[in-house]
Amino acid sequence: MLTKGDMYIMQTILVTGAAGFIGSNLVLELLRSLSPVQIIGLDNMNDYYDISIKEYRLEQIAATAAEHSDSQWTFIKGNLADKALIDKIFADYQPEIVVNLAAQAGVRYSITNPDAYIESNLIGFYNILEACRHSYDNGAKGVEHLVYASSSSVYGSNKKVPYSTDDKVDNPVSLYAATKKSNELLAHAYSKLYNIPSTGLRFFTVYGPAGRPDMAYFGFTNKLLAGKTIEIFNYGNCKRDFTYVDDIVEGVKRVMQVPPERKVGEDGLPLPPYKVYNIGNSHPENLLDFVTILQEELLRAGVLPADYDFEAHKKLVPMQPGDVPVTYADTTPLERDFGFKPSTPLREGLRKFAEWYKKFYNC
Repeated sequence: MLTKGDMYIMQTILVTGAAGFIGSNLVLELLRSLSPVQIIGLDNMNDYYDISIKEYRLEQIAATAAEHSDSQWTFIKGNLADKALIDKIFADYQPEIVVNLAAQAGVRYSITNPDAYIESNLIGFYNILEACRHSYDNGAKGVEHLVYASSSSVYGSNKKVPYSTDDKVDNPVSLYAATKKSNELLAHAYSKLYNIPSTGLRFFTVYGPAGRPDMAYFGFTNKLLAGKTIEIFNYGNCKRDFTYVDDIVEGVKRVMQVPPERKVGEDGLPLPPYKVYNIGNSHPENLLDFVTILQEELLRAGVLPADYDFEAHKKLVPMQPGDVPVTYADTTPLERDFGFKPSTPLREGLRKFAEWYKKFYNC
């Protein structure tokens, strides 16, 4: 927060995808820890998954904002691909920090619905970059830091683990992964050309309460409760670096407050103020172990009855198109630069999810 004489000048932060899983949790944390702050939230509220969960998240934000009356929370329903709207938001609010978390998510959905990914993840991100570029027009101070969501999916089927941001990531195995790699490339070009400080964050398998129903832990719970069979891909021989949402949010919060330094190269041109970090738990869990812990926590929370026959509702199936056998984050640079490493154990995170699920669905 800046001061000008005795007058406080609130920092203005734009969060896109503010009704999404990570976006909503970030807004809640910023209201709790950075007040007084002005937060502008943008989300198109699409029906890719149950919209009531998005509405629930916005209700949580509204309630928290009411507890921090010194802060300002503004929600705008709109599409990232609407260039005129994005330009108007930047003109009206002049955000100092932009956190772009709006994206069409999901690897498998990208195979059958590519248009949604091109619109949101490419055109939408381009609109953000252009708005950041023009925020410096006429000598204005403009955007101090653009932080955007990338994904562990950019590593494709790389054999070397853990995945490092120094690794080559030129072989995406899904359109979703290709759009996320494209975001990193576009951000680098704009950082170089227009001196926009930007940081990309490669998130690893985020989970937690009020998450996305298309993610395994949530989808499995829905199916088990309905008496349906859950499919465990690659016959259970998959490992995922499950990362609890609070750890992701803490990482984003720390990174967004420290933009890459603007420097001039030997040629007199700007060196791109550009960084990319992994945010993951650095502890891959076997899918079968993950399912066992989920089952135990669903029983403990009373979501499922004590005599539930899990074995009758499990089926081992082959790998799906676009999937990879393992994700595993090397977070050494994040630890070095920000003194932070995600650490929430899987059982603790799934316990919080199971307790939330029980309460939310009243089951």
